[in-house]
Amino acid sequence: MALLAVLATLCASAAPLTVVSQVDLPRFMGPWYVIACIPTRIERNAWGAIESYRLAPDGRVLTEFSFHEGAFDGPLKRYRPTGFPVAGSHGAIWGMQFIWPFKADYRVMYLDADYTVTVIGREKRDFVWIMARAPTIAADDYARLLEFLQRQGYEVGRLRRVPQRLPS
Repeated sequence: MALLAVLATLCASAAPLTVVSQVDLPRFMGPWYVIACIPTRIERNAWGAIESYRLAPDGRVLTEFSFHEGAFDGPLKRYRPTGFPVAGSHGAIWGMQFIWPFKADYRVMYLDADYTVTVIGREKRDFVWIMARAPTIAADDYARLLEFLQRQGYEVGRLRRVPQRLPS
C-alpha cells in the first residue's frame, strides 16, 4: 500500500509540461545557439553547439545539430534529425527523428515574442535546452528561465552551460 501511495503521489505531481500556444514555424527556422542543457549522451562535452532548422515544403523540419567535441578546436560533430510538427499543436510539439522509425518528444516550452530565446523540453523532463539567436543571454534572463524550468519540474542542477563564442 505504501508503494502505491508513493506512485500515486509521483503521478499526481507530474503535471503536463507547459508548451507555448503557437509557434510561427517559418519565423522559428534558422540557427539557435545552445546556451545550456540537460545533455543527451552525445552532447555531454559539446562546445559551440548550434541547432539549425529549415522548413521543408512538406512541413517537416530539417535539422542540423553541430558542435565541437571537448573544446572549440575539437572535432566537429554533426547530426541531422528531422522534426515532425504534431498536427493540432500549432507548431509547439514535434516528434524529432534521429533514427527511423523512432521519434523523440520535442516541446517548445518557452519562446519570447521576438523569437530570440526559446526553451525546448520533453514531457519526461529528462532533457532540456535553453537556446538563443545569439551565443549569450543576459544573466537575469537566464535566472528567470531556470526558475521557469524548476516550476516545470526540472532538476535545474543538472543543467550544463554550453561554452559558446562570438562568430568570427
